Amino acid sequence: MKALQYTRIGSHPEIVEIPKPSPGPGQVLLKVTAAGVCHSDEFVMGLSEEEYLGGGYPLPLTLGHEGAGIVAELGEGVEHLAVGDAVAVYGPWGCGRCRKCAEGKENYCLNAQAEGIKPPGLGAPGSMAEYMLVDDARHLVPLGDLDPVQNVSLTDAGLTPYHAIKTSLPKLGAGSHAVVIGTGGLGHVAIQILRALSGATVIALDVNDEKLALAKEVGAHHTVISDASAADEIRRLTGGLGADAVFDFVGAEPTIATAVASAASEADVTIVGIGGGTAHVGFGSIAYDAALRIPYWGSRSELIEVLELARTGQVGVEVQRYSLDDGPRAYEALAAGTVRGRAVIVP
Repeated sequence: MKALQYTRIGSHPEIVEIPKPSPGPGQVLLKVTAAGVCHSDEFVMGLSEEEYLGGGYPLPLTLGHEGAGIVAELGEGVEHLAVGDAVAVYGPWGCGRCRKCAEGKENYCLNAQAEGIKPPGLGAPGSMAEYMLVDDARHLVPLGDLDPVQNVSLTDAGLTPYHAIKTSLPKLGAGSHAVVIGTGGLGHVAIQILRALSGATVIALDVNDEKLALAKEVGAHHTVISDASAADEIRRLTGGLGADAVFDFVGAEPTIATAVASAASEADVTIVGIGGGTAHVGFGSIAYDAALRIPYWGSRSELIEVLELARTGQVGVEVQRYSLDDGPRAYEALAAGTVRGRAVIVP
């Protein structure tokens, strides 16, 4: 079968032919219907040889941690699934035994690092192939009649901001302000989640008017160019108080500085993006009693909730489609910053 793989450290992903996998006991084989392209893939492929091999990443690596498909084969012992079922893949795989996994929070599995458990596409073989092997049926969530291409990215680009925002909802009642930094794959979904679940006025930041146009389309009340003066503009829009919650979906040094400077007293500053920046905080450098958080992905139950938001039309993803053969071109577009919303590969 065809697969899009990262084959050599420092190289670009390429289409290769690999054997079609067969499910073992407890496993499920999917005929892939859609796979999302994410900056996290770029982050992994940008690691040095020492970082890559030291992090336990294999070569070659089939990419794709956002996946959806049709059940093609069931391994021995799999129950409550049938061939032909449409499903989405819950990506942050864990051990299934620890306290966090028992709560459905495999994103915070207590044993994953020690046992070398990695998500599909970020260590285990991912969804950018004609078929995908899923290690356990618990990592599959019913899609029902949702379009897999339009909704596959909700498994990360929806779930990750949903998890980040849900924790801050008590601070986002009527009259509050929320800032979204970066309006791409995750950010444009975050704006919709904030509009659906909170009473906050949403202020969106990005680097040019073209990117901010999408933010306006999906519900941002205000848009601000993300530059050195952005924090001052946020202060102006909030009457000098700052925002009650700031969500940075870039995570670079300048955006984190803006996030910290934009926070009101008792605000949440949530760094989601993996842009390599560092927050510098201390007495007098951030508003009183502000909290800094770095969440990771989300729980299985939260993925079910995100898909329900899509099912009721409250959340949608702006999608650019690529064939599997054109997968390398999707990553070129992502690196160039020309993807509007989320790039999705359709095998």
